[in-house]
Amino acid sequence: MKKVILIISLLFSLVLLSSCSNKDPVKPGEDNKPTPPEPKTELLTIKDYYSYKENTKYVYEGEGNEYASYTVFIDYKSGNRVQLRSNNGGTEMVKVLDNNNGELRVLFSRGECYYRENLTQVESSPVDILLKEPLETGTNWTLSDGRKRSISNLKVDVTTPMGTYQTLEVKTEGKDDMILDYYAPDIGLVRSVFTSNGTEVTSTLRELKTNVPLTQTVSFYYPNANVDKLVFVNKQLSFKTNDITKIIFENAFKDLPQGNIAKVLGPNVKIKSLYLNKDNRAYIDFSKELLSEMNAGSGYENLILQSITNTIGTYYGVNMVYLTIEGNPYVSGHIEMKKGEFFTVNLANSVELK
Repeated sequence: MKKVILIISLLFSLVLLSSCSNKDPVKPGEDNKPTPPEPKTELLTIKDYYSYKENTKYVYEGEGNEYASYTVFIDYKSGNRVQLRSNNGGTEMVKVLDNNNGELRVLFSRGECYYRENLTQVESSPVDILLKEPLETGTNWTLSDGRKRSISNLKVDVTTPMGTYQTLEVKTEGKDDMILDYYAPDIGLVRSVFTSNGTEVTSTLRELKTNVPLTQTVSFYYPNANVDKLVFVNKQLSFKTNDITKIIFENAFKDLPQGNIAKVLGPNVKIKSLYLNKDNRAYIDFSKELLSEMNAGSGYENLILQSITNTIGTYYGVNMVYLTIEGNPYVSGHIEMKKGEFFTVNLANSVELK
């Protein structure tokens, strides 16, 4: 019996020795924990950088040029598209960006755009690409003007007044100039550097202001109480992202300022559509209540129509306004407009109401 036990004990010892011999020897001062695998670097997508937030004002500070400082506001967001409004103190520009099929594209761009209108469904040519997947060094493409754009670095530390970010560097090379754009995850563009013939211009994100509306100063025209001339009032209109411009204007018209002013719109009047057409004329369509609630003689009616024309025309920066009722040319007991006939802006003899 003792011999059997001894044989079993020897076999068990051999098994232990065999299993230990398959492991690396443990050095003094080290534990026997397995070495964890190195973490894999996950490749980010455009969505990680495409982070424009509603009702947020992006403030950039500039160096090297008086127009290098600018602000950006988000006018509209719709699906994968966003409409940005930038203001550099000299002009306002609107751009529509679209993130689709691994490309962040500029679908539409318009300078000197001081009016607010939803252009997210408008596309113009050429369409240029801001970012292209895969987001890795060496990805490159050609712009419509012949310039070369590429992802030149994946990990560039950029220090801004908001902090330091590890950014994606995108290089755009022209014949005599170069632009380096730096994008940070969950933020977007944090810095741009333009160089040409020894000159450098930079724009760096300084601040994100949240819950901030776009504010525009708009001149609203009204007949005076004697209905013998027009007066105008400069109103501050506030627009949140995706606010509908026609509704803001409708409410502003009905909000009569203090003073001897006659109304322009009755309480139930609706603006059914409002836009700038391709013929560079403003189009505005009213509900039937514009006529039924007017209750005005020919002189007062003319002043009402001129007030609308002046307000809408000056806002869009045009001289002609096509005014319709329920889609039909304006016709009343005093005035009959033909199809395609426009009202003309006339600011003569209008005075500001103090």
